[in-house]
Amino acid sequence: MSPDPEQEYFCDGMTEEIISDLSQIHDLLVISRSSAMTYKGKKKKIKEIGQELNVQYALEGSVRKVGSSLRITGQLIDARNDVHLWSKKYSGTLDDVFDIQEKVSGSIVDALKLKLNPEEEKKIAERPIENVKAYECYLQARQEIWRFTEKGLERGLQLLRNGLEIIGENVLLYAAMGTAFYLYVDAGIKPGELYLQKAEECVQNIFELNPETSHGHYLLGSIHMLRGNMQQAVRDFKRALNKEPNNPDCLLQLVRIYGSCGKESAAEPLLEKALALDPLNAIAHSLPGYLQLLSGQFDSAAELYYKMYQMDPESPIFRWFYAWSLIFAKRNEEAYRIIDQLASDFPSSAFASYGLFIKNALQGSKQEALQNITPELEEAARGVEYHSRDMAHGYALLGEKNKALDWLENAVDCGFINYPFIAEIDPLFENIRGEERFKTLMKRVKYEWENFEV
Repeated sequence: MSPDPEQEYFCDGMTEEIISDLSQIHDLLVISRSSAMTYKGKKKKIKEIGQELNVQYALEGSVRKVGSSLRITGQLIDARNDVHLWSKKYSGTLDDVFDIQEKVSGSIVDALKLKLNPEEEKKIAERPIENVKAYECYLQARQEIWRFTEKGLERGLQLLRNGLEIIGENVLLYAAMGTAFYLYVDAGIKPGELYLQKAEECVQNIFELNPETSHGHYLLGSIHMLRGNMQQAVRDFKRALNKEPNNPDCLLQLVRIYGSCGKESAAEPLLEKALALDPLNAIAHSLPGYLQLLSGQFDSAAELYYKMYQMDPESPIFRWFYAWSLIFAKRNEEAYRIIDQLASDFPSSAFASYGLFIKNALQGSKQEALQNITPELEEAARGVEYHSRDMAHGYALLGEKNKALDWLENAVDCGFINYPFIAEIDPLFENIRGEERFKTLMKRVKYEWENFEV
C-alpha cells in the first residue's frame, strides 16, 4: 500500500519470509510462494481461495512503507466460514521489521493453538540477515532474480553484492547469488561451465558458514543435475529435504530427475506432495504429463499438458511443452498451429527454434528444419538434457542418424537414462533403433538405469 510502487518488493519479501517461517512447523502445510502470489491484487473472496487451494486458513495483510516508517496489518481467517481468528496492526520503523515478522508468525501459532517444539521455536526466531539495509538488498534481488531474464539476473547479482558489502558473508545472500548463477545456465542465457563454477563457489561459501543448511544442499543438487550427475543430485536434494521437508522446489527437482532416470513410481508421491504445496505452479503441473508421456500414455499426457498450458498460455516454454505432447499423441496439426504462433510471438526464443526444427522435420522439409539450428542454439542445448533430446528427435526424423545419435549420447551424458522410454516407447527414435551405435548406447543406458538408486 506504499505510495512508491518501487517498494512492492518489500511486501512481497515479507510475504515470502512469513511463508518460510510457518513452513518450518511440522503440523502446518503452507502453500508456497509461487501459488500464493497468484492472488496478489485480485479481488477474490477468502472462501473461494480456500476452496481453490484446499486450505483451512488464510493469512491476509498489507504493508505500508514510507521512508523508514512501517505499518503492517495482518488477519487470520477461517476460509470455511470467513470467521476472523486473529487480527493485529503493527507500527514502527524498518529497524523493527524482524520483530514484527516474528510476532506475526507467533500470533498465528497461538491462534491455531499449535505447540511448537524447541527446534521450531528456534527457527521462527532466527534472523538470517540482521541488517535492515542488507535485508532490503536481499528482498529486492530475489524479485529481480524471479524475472528469469538476463537483465533481472544482473540487477539481482549487483544487489546481492551490495548486501555482502554491508554485512559481510551471509548464507542467504550467497544462496540467492548461487541461484542466479544457476539460472543463467538452466534458462539457457549463459550456457557452459563458467556460471556453474560461480554457483559452486557460492555453495562452498555457504557450507563454510553453515555445513547443515538446506540452502547449500539444494543449490549443490541443482548444479549436479545440470552437469548430468543425477545420482549425486538425488543425494543432495534428499539432504535438503531432511532439513526442509516442505520445500516444493526441491520436491519438483527430484520428480524431474526420477522421470528422466526411468523411476516414475518413485516420482509420483513426491509430485503429489509438491502439488499440494504449490497447486498453482504451472511448472509443477507440467510434471504429471511428463511422467505419463515417459510411460507411453500419450493421449492422457497431452490432456495433462493442456492443463499446464491453460495456466500460462503466453509462456514460450509451456507452449512448446504442450505442442511436444501433441506430437506424441499424433495430433500434429494442432501442434503445428501452436508452434507457428510461438514462432510468430517469440521469434528469438529457443523454444520456437526447437519447435520449428521438429515441425519441419516431421513434414520432411530438411532445409527449412536445419535453418533453425544455429551454433548458439547448439551450445545452449548441449548442457540441458531435454534440449539435447529435442535435437536428437529432429535429426532422427530427418534421417541424420549419426547426428541424432550424437545428441542422444549427449542427452544420456546429461542424465537422461530412462531406458524403457528410449529403447522402446519413444516413437521419434524409431528409425535409429536398428543402428549398432544405438544398441551399444542402450547397453550403457540399461546398466545405469538398473543401478540408479532412488
